[in-house]
Amino acid sequence: MDDNIAIIDIGSGNLQSVQKVLKYLGKDSEIIVTPEKISKFDKVILPGVGNFGKVMEGIRSRGFETPIKEIINQNTKFLGICVGMQVLFESSDESPGCPGLCSFKGKVLKFQKGKIPQIGWNLLEPRESKIISKGYVYYVNSYYVQPENESLISATSDYYGEFTGAIQFKNLTAVQFHPEKSGEYGIEFYRRWLSC
Repeated sequence: MDDNIAIIDIGSGNLQSVQKVLKYLGKDSEIIVTPEKISKFDKVILPGVGNFGKVMEGIRSRGFETPIKEIINQNTKFLGICVGMQVLFESSDESPGCPGLCSFKGKVLKFQKGKIPQIGWNLLEPRESKIISKGYVYYVNSYYVQPENESLISATSDYYGEFTGAIQFKNLTAVQFHPEKSGEYGIEFYRRWLSC
């Protein structure tokens, strides 16, 4: 059976790059700008680039907040990328007073050391995961997720201290790095995500 993949467009995200990787893997996808059709897809990707508050504004103004929460609670396979992972939590230091989707308890914190944002390759160290493997991935981030429940964390990287590189919960995977910019590692990551 062919995969039925949606890429959510909330006005922030590297949508064409994600779509290009999927196409390389022989998978068609549809970029959706309204939530009405989201329940018809069995795989959904939420890319997010830039500011936490702006991404949440895009999610809310386009009517995606409730549908995203609903598909996360169902059997739909979900992938959040970069800020698309951060918005799954309650709040961010980047946008005080702006609530996230609150799918998980925890907050998004700013790096306190090193050059900010972190830009470039960094080693991803997996915990137990069928989707995440050890390897170098590409980051562009000033903020990182701190889940209240540490069992959500499926991989970490180190930037003047350990931080969350990926989380997994049931049908949901979310990553701080950019798989579509991570070369062969990113291609294999998408291949595993599609098949698991």
